[in-house]
Amino acid sequence: MTKQDILAAFHKQLQAGGLKSTRQRDTIVEIFFELDKHISVDELLAEARQVSPRIGYATVYRTLKLLVEQGFANPRHFGDGQTRYDPQFEQGQHDHLICTDCRRIVEFEDPRIVSLLGEVAGAHGFEVTRRRLEIYASCTDTDCPHR
Repeated sequence: MTKQDILAAFHKQLQAGGLKSTRQRDTIVEIFFELDKHISVDELLAEARQVSPRIGYATVYRTLKLLVEQGFANPRHFGDGQTRYDPQFEQGQHDHLICTDCRRIVEFEDPRIVSLLGEVAGAHGFEVTRRRLEIYASCTDTDCPHR
């Protein structure tokens, strides 16, 4: 999905909800999807202010809330006390490795995990419709400040 596709879908959802598109919202949405990483409101605000210094915290927060409500983002809690937002475009489900020392987050997909989860769910009379797997571990990155 291109940036224009994402913005068009976002605008369509805004119109359906009786909301207006603004230049600041568009800037925030563009940056959010260009960065394509788990990002907090404060981090996105800092990035957005590099493009448009007058963007405020409340505008970033409300825009992220709209993205979540419209299915373009998922809020994530990785145990660091902050909500981080995960862009949802052209992505299948994925899982996360989180370093308990430096808080680095790595996304990964592994069909063996999907298969195993399906087997476990099936053995208990369930069918997997969605999942969220977060593995907390110490990374082996030599740049990790705790190494």
